[in-house]
Amino acid sequence: MHSTDKISILIVTYNRCDDCLELLKNISSQIDADILIGEILVLNNQSTDSYKTLEDYINQSTLPFQYIHSSENLGVAKGRNLLIQKAQFPILLVLDDDVLLDQKDAIQKAASLFNKAVFVQNNTAIITLNIFYSETKERQKNALPHKHYDIYKDKEWFLTYYFVGAAHVMKKEIFEKTGLYPTDFFYGMEEYDLSFRTIEAGYTLGYDSSIKVWHKESPKGRITNKQKMQMLWYNKSKVAWRYLPNIYYYTTAFMWSLQYLKTTRFDFKGFFEQWEEIIHIPKNEERQALSKKAMEYVKSVKARLWY
Repeated sequence: MHSTDKISILIVTYNRCDDCLELLKNISSQIDADILIGEILVLNNQSTDSYKTLEDYINQSTLPFQYIHSSENLGVAKGRNLLIQKAQFPILLVLDDDVLLDQKDAIQKAASLFNKAVFVQNNTAIITLNIFYSETKERQKNALPHKHYDIYKDKEWFLTYYFVGAAHVMKKEIFEKTGLYPTDFFYGMEEYDLSFRTIEAGYTLGYDSSIKVWHKESPKGRITNKQKMQMLWYNKSKVAWRYLPNIYYYTTAFMWSLQYLKTTRFDFKGFFEQWEEIIHIPKNEERQALSKKAMEYVKSVKARLWY
């Protein structure tokens, strides 16, 4: 892989025409965009809002856009899977539809990021970028890919055990070994599932601060808070059961149940309904426990596994 390799940019969008259009213009203004970008794949995930202004922009652009309008809402995981399968270039820059690249040389940096010595030495395959809130200009704390935030927040780079979906680069080659995103995840924690399979396949994951990204975290197109918390609780518990020692499934399910109550202001009806689903995970899900070597790596990067 050379620094001159072209990249594929992957964007899934739903009911955020204005945000996504601003991102496409932002990408188009990048230094050497016409040289470094092999393709920009945009999936309209069955939006109910009009995307005419965005479609008009794509039609008049000289950049290699591919615009796909899905006949159903595929969710995040299936939507990304569709774009990954279509992608033709070795490096994938995956962006949420409500982010913006801060520097004009962000694409240049993304195209060569895997050539950094530390990422070459550690066989790194997925790197999370440096994500800040667009409105407040503060770092998005939950977008730093490590739960020990205060220890890691000022590092220029580090190795880690998961990645953040909003803005990351990945080697397309990993999917030959890991398979695609889990198709039983509609929203939330699909990155953890793929992360553990990436580690099991012999790769590492990293973070790099050199590419700054502004995240609007637009409420448009987002699911309700109750739905979100139910999906996060269930999916995180499922990931723990699939890949980690049994104890972490129980601690994850319990701790996220408390988080659900706190976030939903004690929605006990949803609480008990979701527990009914969670307790059946061991019966319904086949375990794919990480190998000893993979667990050693996960622990070496100080992963938080209890919840």
